[in-house]
Amino acid sequence: MKKKQKKKPTIYAFIDSQNLNLGVRKNVYRKGKIIYRGWKLDFRRFRTYLEEKYGVEKAFLFIGYVIGNEGLYANLQKSGYIVIFKPTLEIKKERKTKVKGNVDAELILHAMIEYPNYDKAIIVSGDGDFRCLIEHLEENEKLFKIIIPNQKIYSSLLIDFRKYMLFMNPLRGKLRYKRRK
Repeated sequence: MKKKQKKKPTIYAFIDSQNLNLGVRKNVYRKGKIIYRGWKLDFRRFRTYLEEKYGVEKAFLFIGYVIGNEGLYANLQKSGYIVIFKPTLEIKKERKTKVKGNVDAELILHAMIEYPNYDKAIIVSGDGDFRCLIEHLEENEKLFKIIIPNQKIYSSLLIDFRKYMLFMNPLRGKLRYKRRK
């Protein structure tokens, strides 16, 4: 008699691209000294990592849409992400223009729209605004991991979920962008 094989869980990732990109990229200072030197993430390698390490079937990447970045968006899609766009606002302060596109609501909404389609979810962000989603996923045994871009800067609202947390700092060597020859 054959042993009944355990079904492999369907895992989806929900990625706050701004939090991910700035989290790994920005230098972090404390008392005027650098405690973390930022690096550039290779998004293609990150998608491969999610698939190979955790079996992520679908990776939803939430990003603000900026005219002129179509090449970036095409590359992200080519790399295997399902790209969800958020309209952006241009905020003018003094002589500088800042582009703002908060994706939090879209990420939470899509995690709930897709809810029946996955067994486990990975949330990629260090933003405490996702605490309500993370709590809901944990209560319903659907939370798999919280991948936090930077161990030096993330919300203390996530501390209660320590056992799910994975920091990207040690993955720098594996996931850092290296110019292709």
